[in-house]
Amino acid sequence: MKKILMVLLFLFVTSCSGNHTGQIDREKEQEAKTKGRNLSVEKTEKAPLINEKGSTLGARINPPEGFERIPVSEGSFGQYLRTLPLKPHGSQVKYYNGQMKTRNVHAAVLDIDVGDRDLQQCADAVIRLRAEHLYARGWYDKIHFNFTNGFKADYPIWAQGNRIVVEENRAYWVKRAEPSTAYDSFRKYLDMVFAYAGTLSLAQEMKNVPLQEMQIGDVFLKGEGTGHCVIVMDMVENKATQEKLFLLAQSYMPAQDIHILKNPEDEDFSPWYSIRFGEKLITPEWSFYPDQLMRFAD
Repeated sequence: MKKILMVLLFLFVTSCSGNHTGQIDREKEQEAKTKGRNLSVEKTEKAPLINEKGSTLGARINPPEGFERIPVSEGSFGQYLRTLPLKPHGSQVKYYNGQMKTRNVHAAVLDIDVGDRDLQQCADAVIRLRAEHLYARGWYDKIHFNFTNGFKADYPIWAQGNRIVVEENRAYWVKRAEPSTAYDSFRKYLDMVFAYAGTLSLAQEMKNVPLQEMQIGDVFLKGEGTGHCVIVMDMVENKATQEKLFLLAQSYMPAQDIHILKNPEDEDFSPWYSIRFGEKLITPEWSFYPDQLMRFAD
């Protein structure tokens, strides 16, 4: 009887010891697997979308994983926008009067002056970027913008020394200066355009383009009534899924630094926006519809 009890006791202890040992082994195995996953995650950690040391748009904002920048031609508007200089990372958006914008809606600030008058607002930022590119290329004959009353402000006429006089709803040219294409004269031309152009006149100069045909330099624009616009600054594409993403920039009211907008709807991809945004493109301070994408006609 005693022998039987001792055998049973031995089997019980052995069984419990075996279970405990098995539990330890399983815990060690699980710990090893967990460490392996952590190591794997560290190895495949995504590169940050913001390179704080980047001094240009293309160097500062990286494509998300799986995406690559679309090709742009040498000297194109797309290349110009992609290589624009930026203020140091963390810079605030400044108003024309030196005060700082309190709403944090931006991922980066373009290193372009805003002027000292309340002129360079939303449509004016689009005009500024297009005009600066054409001026830098020496394509003066392409620099022209309409006032809201329909008057065509041609830069070549301005460069000949003519100046624009506005009386009530009428505008006309008067010879008042020597011919010059100097930058300070060009900058005064832009201020004149900013004063009398806007989203409505800009909409009349541009043409609608299908969303799927988006290009860098295109503009989401609401012209009539209280309008607003933002410009497509850069684009990337995922070759596998054919999805395209884009960056947006704006100025706003009052006149302020042109800035790259955050994406309030997708923090993981911000500041990139997907071309598959659905029924509405929601930006921090305005919403647009897919059929409001526009492009300069020439």
